[in-house]
Amino acid sequence: MNEMIAVITITMLAVISPGPDFALVSRNSLLLSRRAGVLTAVGIGAGVLVHLTYTLLGVGLLMTRSIWLFNLLKLAGAAYLIWLGIRMLNSTPPDDGKIDGNGGTAAALSDLGALRAGFLTNALNPKTTVFVVSLFMQVVQPGTPLAVQLGYGAFISLAHLLWFSLVALIFSAGPVRSRMMALRHRVDRVFGVLLTGFGVLLASAGLPR
Repeated sequence: MNEMIAVITITMLAVISPGPDFALVSRNSLLLSRRAGVLTAVGIGAGVLVHLTYTLLGVGLLMTRSIWLFNLLKLAGAAYLIWLGIRMLNSTPPDDGKIDGNGGTAAALSDLGALRAGFLTNALNPKTTVFVVSLFMQVVQPGTPLAVQLGYGAFISLAHLLWFSLVALIFSAGPVRSRMMALRHRVDRVFGVLLTGFGVLLASAGLPR
């Protein structure tokens, strides 16, 4: 029981902490649509499953112990965040005549694009790697049945999905979104700076000892 409580508590604290996932879901919900935000959240939940899979297979420990492998993952994740950020920074202000009935721009992100963005943002985040591996190495006991460990993994993925879906619902709500859409280009720039900053910080962060 203590192990379960620890897993739930640590997971919830990790999920709600601000990071690239939060920035991406917020941006897609504000500037695109509620659907885009929720699908981004679904992609994030799927990305968590990648970390859980290699952790349960024992590959996660190798990744955190191997400097070159962890560094490769870190640089790939940083490059993706910087690429996303630069795309937002280079976006052009939409013409008012191209705004759709929901207040979003006509050139909305496709469903697959939203899923892919959320998935890659989480799956390429080495901080999630460290979180998942550390949780299973330091909190989950070696004798814990595999079925229980799989249950923990399902909870971690579901927690990400539910939290970021809630974020999407809040940021796509009428009162919030109507205020932000008037400044949509500036909002896009702000999130571009945030994601680029996350990428730069990730690339420059020291490797764990």
